Amino acid sequence: MNHPQPTPSLSAVKTRCTGCRAYFHAAQGVTELPCPQCQMPHYFAFDPSAARIRCPACKAVVNGPSNLSKFPCPQCRVELDVHVDGDDVNELVNEVEQDEDDGGMAGETFTDYRPAKISIGPPHPDPIVETSSLSAVQPPEPTYDPKIKDDLECSKTLSCLQIETLVYACQRHLQHIPNGDRAGFFIGDGAGVGKGRTVAGLIWENWHHGRRKALWISVGSDLKFDARRDLDDMGASCIQVHALNKLPYSKLESKSVGVREGVIFLTYSSLIASSDRGRTRIQQLVQWCGPGFDGLIVFDECHKAKNLVPEKGKQSTRTGQAVLDIQAQLPEARVVYCSATGASEPRNMAYMVRLGLWGAGTYFRDFGEFLGALEKGGVGALELVAMDMKARGMYLCRTLSYKGAEFEITEAPLEDKMMDAYQKATEIWVDLRKKLQSAIAFLPDKPNSRQLWRLYWASHQRFFRHLCMSAKVPTVVRLVKQALMEDKCVVIGLQSTGEARTEEAVSKYGFELDDFVSGPRELLLKFVEENYPLPKKPELPPDDGVKELQRKRHLASPGVSAKSRARKVAKWQPPSDAESDEESESAASAPESSDSDYGPEGDESAASGLESSDSDYDEFQKCEICSTEEERENLLQCSLCGKFSHQSCLVPPIGNFVLKEWACHLCKDKTDEYLPGTNMIELQKSYETAMDCKNKILEMIRALDLPNNPLDDIIDQLGGPDKVAEITGRKGMLVRASSGMGVVYKTRNTKDVSAEMVNMHEKQLFMEAKKLVAIISEAGSAGVSLQADRRVRNQKRRVHVTLELPWSADRAIQQFGRTHRSNQVSAPEYRLLFTNLGGERRFASAVAKRLESLGALTQGDRRAGPSLSAYNYDSAYGKRALMNLYRGIMELEPLPVVPPGCLSDKPDTIQGFIMQAKAALVSVGMFRDTILGDDNDPGWLSIHINDNDMHDIGRFLNRILGIAPETQNRLFELFLNIFDLLIQKARIEGNLDTGIVDLKANVIELQGTPKTVYVDQMSGASTVLFTFILDRGVSWELANTMLNEKQKAGLGSSGDGFYKSKREWLGKRHIILAFQGSDSAMYKIVRPGTGESPRDMHLAELTRKYSRVSSLEVAQTGWEDDYEASSKQCMHGPNCKLGNFCTVGSRLQEVNVLGGVILPVWGSIQMALSKQARQIHKRLRIVRVETTTDDKHIVGLLVPNAAVKTVLQGLTWVVIDD
Repeated sequence: MNHPQPTPSLSAVKTRCTGCRAYFHAAQGVTELPCPQCQMPHYFAFDPSAARIRCPACKAVVNGPSNLSKFPCPQCRVELDVHVDGDDVNELVNEVEQDEDDGGMAGETFTDYRPAKISIGPPHPDPIVETSSLSAVQPPEPTYDPKIKDDLECSKTLSCLQIETLVYACQRHLQHIPNGDRAGFFIGDGAGVGKGRTVAGLIWENWHHGRRKALWISVGSDLKFDARRDLDDMGASCIQVHALNKLPYSKLESKSVGVREGVIFLTYSSLIASSDRGRTRIQQLVQWCGPGFDGLIVFDECHKAKNLVPEKGKQSTRTGQAVLDIQAQLPEARVVYCSATGASEPRNMAYMVRLGLWGAGTYFRDFGEFLGALEKGGVGALELVAMDMKARGMYLCRTLSYKGAEFEITEAPLEDKMMDAYQKATEIWVDLRKKLQSAIAFLPDKPNSRQLWRLYWASHQRFFRHLCMSAKVPTVVRLVKQALMEDKCVVIGLQSTGEARTEEAVSKYGFELDDFVSGPRELLLKFVEENYPLPKKPELPPDDGVKELQRKRHLASPGVSAKSRARKVAKWQPPSDAESDEESESAASAPESSDSDYGPEGDESAASGLESSDSDYDEFQKCEICSTEEERENLLQCSLCGKFSHQSCLVPPIGNFVLKEWACHLCKDKTDEYLPGTNMIELQKSYETAMDCKNKILEMIRALDLPNNPLDDIIDQLGGPDKVAEITGRKGMLVRASSGMGVVYKTRNTKDVSAEMVNMHEKQLFMEAKKLVAIISEAGSAGVSLQADRRVRNQKRRVHVTLELPWSADRAIQQFGRTHRSNQVSAPEYRLLFTNLGGERRFASAVAKRLESLGALTQGDRRAGPSLSAYNYDSAYGKRALMNLYRGIMELEPLPVVPPGCLSDKPDTIQGFIMQAKAALVSVGMFRDTILGDDNDPGWLSIHINDNDMHDIGRFLNRILGIAPETQNRLFELFLNIFDLLIQKARIEGNLDTGIVDLKANVIELQGTPKTVYVDQMSGASTVLFTFILDRGVSWELANTMLNEKQKAGLGSSGDGFYKSKREWLGKRHIILAFQGSDSAMYKIVRPGTGESPRDMHLAELTRKYSRVSSLEVAQTGWEDDYEASSKQCMHGPNCKLGNFCTVGSRLQEVNVLGGVILPVWGSIQMALSKQARQIHKRLRIVRVETTTDDKHIVGLLVPNAAVKTVLQGLTWVVIDD
């Protein structure tokens, strides 16, 4: 029976469902509650030491009081029994169920790599690894026999793993995907493994088959020289490499151009280029390839084509569309996707149409359906894709071992001078925002403010990012000098060079400057100069007209009555043509006056004459707006209805400008005629006022003591361009003048080195140890090798410092790969720099999110590769933490943790912080001053936040950069504390998503013969159902040994030992073994039937549920009883609803794993899982199993025992009899 929600008390929390957006209330004490409309669960503050009980009526999970046996549910008032022993609420059963739901323990990430089925070729020169997940997946049987095999065995130009890639790519190119296009191959090898040499091998193999044309598309024109080198190393010197950017737009095979065969090398920028006549490069290339073209198209560094299907609200890139178009126009081409980071997010795979994962003949009708399934499936689904692609022979991914490489996050605290500059900068931006709002409000013609604010926040983000980068310069210089003293060399990585700001400054101030350009200052000046809203500048009349307007301005002085101002105006005729006949007549009918100059006396006499003629007017009149009486001469009178009003009461107020006739707002439709001349005066005054305001803002900005461009500053502090190799995309730079006074601008190229070759020249100087410091940017260093190569003179260990963390993990991995490559003497040291500003972690958050996803999709295990997971706030937990923070600051619900710097027993400190945080978030546009609610709804206050912003981690971490450092850090620390609390809660409850997990047991055996349930017709790869028997039990002898060994090693604590449950279950109390974990408040739990729990238990929870057993005899008896009972039945007892299918708490567990290819049978699996009773069984869970008898490794989808029959029924159309 459903119980309606009672009207909540004032202590109830009003919340909005993130699913259906409906509002509902959660009573105090509720920790979890499903939305009444859509049943989506919502989580609230919880007490880890309290008992959690689920109400059978409203499904709320509530904190149970320890001093009562029964109590009413705070949500629906149904009476709950704290000590009821039902299987829905028993804590002991819940604990074990949560352990089962976790599925296992996180295991080893990498394994050494050797080709599984190909033996030709020498070993790779450096250690290569593969993720454990992918290593458990076997590729198809190799059937392709390369024509250049004999040459390869003699020359040894390709290693065994590069030959493996060549074989599988050529084998894949012999197939066609269901829509009829030729199948493509994805080389996902990490940076530095040798993808370029592999591509050269593929071109050489196809050349021997008579396919003499190939397209090689990459990120930079400099890489043409690397392509030429790789082909030469392969012995393919006869194959010409043509740079497309050096060729005209005419036919490539024409006599004038003469490109009849070979490799056309082009960049992604060239791919989207077109001539002045409208001819595109794609048209030119398709024409050159010809109909039926079946040669190679290599998309090198293909991550450049991402965002073909962008996130909501963004547009697709032209590059992604061009990559898609050329594949569509050349359906028989042999396509190779080549990138270490090609699929960091599933939506970035949209251009990989030749993989055949979606479209006609597959389960997914289009890419949108494929993307939706992956996003719904979470990390588990992403991990399946990589394994599926390898199993079907379309994908290989190996990476250099990171053994020896060091990753360290170094904090670069702001110095006092920088802290002061930062504080003033935040004040300037807040003041600028207010002035912009005011300027927009008073403009007669309202501009498109949306565009203005978009530019404002973009400049705001860029400004503070530059400032954060500049703050790290002292730390960078210190790290570089320290590394040089230790006989190492340094590579400094950044993303932006500040070239645009420098060029703007040079164009404004000249080639010789007093000092280096401040990027933040120039950026802010540019924004204000170009975007500050100004009224339209009036066109001034000739000199005689100006003098006439000056006379009229005098008539508008406060001493002259309103009526006099309306009547005593001089005639001013526009110099040539009137704007309309009506205006001409109006001007002509005005009282005439001479053209001579008017002096003060003439004005006064004229005014007095007019005043005497108005003697018949009443002395006092009433203002129609404020209803106060006033002397008539101080009021305006409507020329139509005769009503009076104060000038100051009008909206907007009328200033001291001269009126011929004035109409009130009711009569404004009938007339609104201002004299042209007098309106010109007011417009001029308004324009001058706005310009004064703008100039004052510009002066304040110029007065700020802001840091110089970091790139120029670092080069200068490290000895100048003679000591530092610059490998960037900028054309010129500022250098210290030879006199030591000021700086001068000069181009980077010289008469001996062309602009095209300057980066190659700088790289050579670094590799020859003539310069021991190199600064690289993304634009200049793509594909560049800067490792401690055995073939070069400079073999010093590289220290790679990331001054500016790249925006995405794609770029981070690419940048890391510049110094970590094959054939190196030593692995690099990586130093990732952050300031001590909470908001700067915005950029770390974005990278960390993609690093985790990158490992999941392109390497089959999201724990692979260098990880910044400690900074990954842009996650489901981060979004929930942000919502809790906002709601707490808006006082819609209590904050789940005490804010930093506050005391729980002093509410005024918490309230003071909340008020400070409110003001700060209002100042950066996150909160709006709006009243949403009424007196009957006390939950809402006078501030509001857009629904879209409530979960936008990026915007929050970006905007708080503009808050004063002290408040910014406290705000971020509060967010972090809430985030940690939610992570801890998820870990305690066993809901933390850990990706692929290892199923651990003392004995793991394969039961029977694996059952093949599907075979892929293209590759021959199959889907196989494996059944394992796990013995997870821990005998008394083993448990006692574990305790003794821990104590002997000096790692024990006073809380370690055996514990007995305080509550009975199935007529007895149960024994566990508890060890203190890495955190003193958290304990690892070992049970007789299921072994070590994957989740830790809080000390408060442990002591609430269990009591210490002092007698070993009592502990042994209870332990052995549980050990024996767990071999016969599950934890639920003989009356379990699932019967033999249930293994919760059982010592012997049957586990079913579906391995091999999964995507072709995705729909059947999803349907079977959706019908499961328990929520956890509906989720895709990827597990890794290693048998203890023969060390067989299986990775696949965990299928609940109760779902096996349904899965097999759904696959009856593909089941193959063994």
